[in-house]
Amino acid sequence: MKTEILNIVVNSIAIGIGATVVMDIWALMLQRIFGIAQLNYALVGRWLVYMRKGIFHHENIGAAKPVAAELIVGWAAHYLTGVVFAAALIMFIGRGWLSDPSIMPAIVFGLLTVCFPFFIMQPSMGMGIAASKKPNSSVARFRSLLAHFIFGLGLYFSAELTSSFLIS
Repeated sequence: MKTEILNIVVNSIAIGIGATVVMDIWALMLQRIFGIAQLNYALVGRWLVYMRKGIFHHENIGAAKPVAAELIVGWAAHYLTGVVFAAALIMFIGRGWLSDPSIMPAIVFGLLTVCFPFFIMQPSMGMGIAASKKPNSSVARFRSLLAHFIFGLGLYFSAELTSSFLIS
């Protein structure tokens, strides 16, 4: 039993970090090639730090007073979220997926993870449901969906990579 739990934890960490790195490489490519700005993880960190102070919703997180270590907190949360999502996928699909990953569950799950920013993060940070209060909200939605599709691909490719050398 302990070995199974350790297996899931180790694989979740490796796959979650790998998938998040793939997502970040995608964002970096978009920035370098097309000049599309990356998500500012300092704002994510700011939102999370304000939660400790009992403030869960902002009219505009960008206008909220910056807090210490917000960038570090934001990036740490970004990668921790990737690990948690990977663990959720493994738990939902089953451990057998670790030794024989298939792409479709990873892509579908990656796309489903867009619900977190659409319905929790963006509204709480003052952007409305699915960025409805942002100018060009349809572009913001498309970029979020594409990023989470890429995250799903990252889940699959990371699982393929880890299946060859991690415990499964």
